[in-house]
Amino acid sequence: MAITNGYIELSLLKSSLQIEDNLLDDFLELAIESASRQIDAACERTFYQADDETRIFTPRDSYVVEIDDLRSVTSIKTSSDADGSFDITWQAKDYQLEPLNSKAGGIDFPATHVRAIDDYLWPIDGLEATVQIVGDWGWDSVPTQIKQACLILSARLFERRNSPLGIAGFSDVGAVFVSKFDSDIDKLLMPFKKVRMA
Repeated sequence: MAITNGYIELSLLKSSLQIEDNLLDDFLELAIESASRQIDAACERTFYQADDETRIFTPRDSYVVEIDDLRSVTSIKTSSDADGSFDITWQAKDYQLEPLNSKAGGIDFPATHVRAIDDYLWPIDGLEATVQIVGDWGWDSVPTQIKQACLILSARLFERRNSPLGIAGFSDVGAVFVSKFDSDIDKLLMPFKKVRMA
């Protein structure tokens, strides 16, 4: 199989596991892709690139709309009647991409919010998606912490083939089970996880 939007290369995982032949490549590639998608789910974002895509959003209030990770804007339009027709085109002076300076917590971040400025406001109509953005999505490059988390998790998933029932081995006191939680992976992913309000 081939890896689709994986966060590390097959060669890096093989080097980490000291595997020199190609006999297990399918298992390794599956582990990398599974780890990458598990990271996406944990962070509620993707770190690969999707260019020239049209996406729609529901503003959280009249001033700010939370969006997927955005590298560059082609166009922003809004629907004045919330009818699926995006009839108002915004100019660059009408909005501000945030985080400012493309940094959050000392990490280079793509835009995650768009703030309406000047006299403009986002149209609010219940739960209707009234904002349409065409642009390039995702990250310029996969952050180092995400690569490291993917490497650890890929190796962990690959080795699970030897413990299908979750048993890593046996000791004097009985079976030793595979841990369900890896604190190093959690720490690496923490700055990239979306914060949800209750």
